[in-house]
Amino acid sequence: MSETKAKTGHPKGLYFLFFTEMWERFSYYGMRAIFILFMTKVLLMKDADASEIYGSYTGLVYLTPLLGGYLCDKFLGNRRSIVIGGLLMAIGQFCMFFSASVGANGGVAIMWMGLTAIIIGNGFFKPNISTMVGQLYPANDRRIDSAFTIFYMGINLGAFFSPLVCGSMDFKWGFLAAGVGMLLGLVAFVFGQKKFLVSEEGKHIGLPVKKLDTKSIAMIIGSIAIIFFMLNFKQMFKSDIDIISYFIYGAMVAMPIIIFSDKSLTKIETQRITVIFILAFFVIFFWGAFEQAGASLTLFADRQTDRNLFGFEIPASWFQSVNPLAVISLAPIFTIIWGFLYARKLEPSSPKKMAIGLGLVALGYVVIAIAVKGLGVGDKVSMWWLFSLYVIHTMGELCLSPIGLSMVSKLAPLRLSSLMMGTWFLANAAANKFAGTLSALIPGGEDGSGGATHFLGFQITNLYEFFVLFIIMSGVASAILFVLSSWLEKRMHNDHVEGIDLEVENR
Repeated sequence: MSETKAKTGHPKGLYFLFFTEMWERFSYYGMRAIFILFMTKVLLMKDADASEIYGSYTGLVYLTPLLGGYLCDKFLGNRRSIVIGGLLMAIGQFCMFFSASVGANGGVAIMWMGLTAIIIGNGFFKPNISTMVGQLYPANDRRIDSAFTIFYMGINLGAFFSPLVCGSMDFKWGFLAAGVGMLLGLVAFVFGQKKFLVSEEGKHIGLPVKKLDTKSIAMIIGSIAIIFFMLNFKQMFKSDIDIISYFIYGAMVAMPIIIFSDKSLTKIETQRITVIFILAFFVIFFWGAFEQAGASLTLFADRQTDRNLFGFEIPASWFQSVNPLAVISLAPIFTIIWGFLYARKLEPSSPKKMAIGLGLVALGYVVIAIAVKGLGVGDKVSMWWLFSLYVIHTMGELCLSPIGLSMVSKLAPLRLSSLMMGTWFLANAAANKFAGTLSALIPGGEDGSGGATHFLGFQITNLYEFFVLFIIMSGVASAILFVLSSWLEKRMHNDHVEGIDLEVENR
């Protein structure tokens, strides 16, 4: 009886990790929901400057897991990495609380410290808690897929509630709530890890590998110093040079050169890696448009969206809860759709699904462009236009997001799997940085009109032209990827069938 139960149920450790991750995502998405509004309203930054900082912050968040993953595997183990990461992120949120308390006079310097702590802390936390989910089960256990589905529901629950909580209060209390949420998850993890982080074979998981050596300690300190320096560079040197862009985009160019210089690659391996790089390139356009949620679309929600509902004005940050709610609601439907098509051998390939995702992002911006066309100074659109955009974008996410990590693991040669996974995270970093650059193009200030911006020679004078930019960018990328999809499918050399799991990757 107990053996049957062990094979069909899930270990308690899964729900323990679910709880920890839910609070970490509560902290991250709670801060993210109010971050750009905090910079423009409290620190009195211009929209363009705030958008660039937002892009740099979210971009670097996707780079530091490479460092955290390396140190975990070599020295720290999962448990210690999570504790270090959670503590740093809590400290970072409390720094943001003090930054908001101080305001424009001195708050910026404290903000840099807070962002640095959150970025480094995320690097230790993000890659390690997901890894332990798989370690709870025997190799090739059929329950692992459903375990990750349950785990990712924790991510979306945290992402759903955090904007509602942190966005409903003053900025400083919002950051404090995010910090307290992180501490709740961390304290529970510290006191419950010995009891719950045990595999079904009775083996304790995530234990330290060995003590940190001096070189690795220096690497951590150096990484903190480098990130703090890059975030501060413009202010310190009164320069317009965005060195974070050079760092991230430069790495994107360097990575293919490094990997393709490997003489041991076979023809099939080279073709499969080429597919990964091409799809990673298109992913940049998807997330660059999708991640406007925390940047320009939040500014738009705050300034030119009628948020009154039965006499209550909905906070602009609350709209960021639409996406996780839609993920929870729509994911089962998409699973049924893909399963129906799979049974009839009609399920789209990975490249085609990604092209569909890009097309849906473009469609979302078509909706909002219709809403703002001819919008006058001080006019506002119904919030249901923005709600519709987020639902459509979520549908696009469900077509594209589950594919990424799974595809890399299937196509990358085993000896290069970690490096290729790092490349995929690097593409996400570039996409988030690109999102900040695009958000900086939103015209005007408080009223969203006037004050033209330029992009690749095109002048953007109003919100309609701003949103059309995303329609063109995503639509063209979708069309090109559709055309290329058959060519890419041949070079994937699939000896496997397309999966129908719908686990949204750990964002």
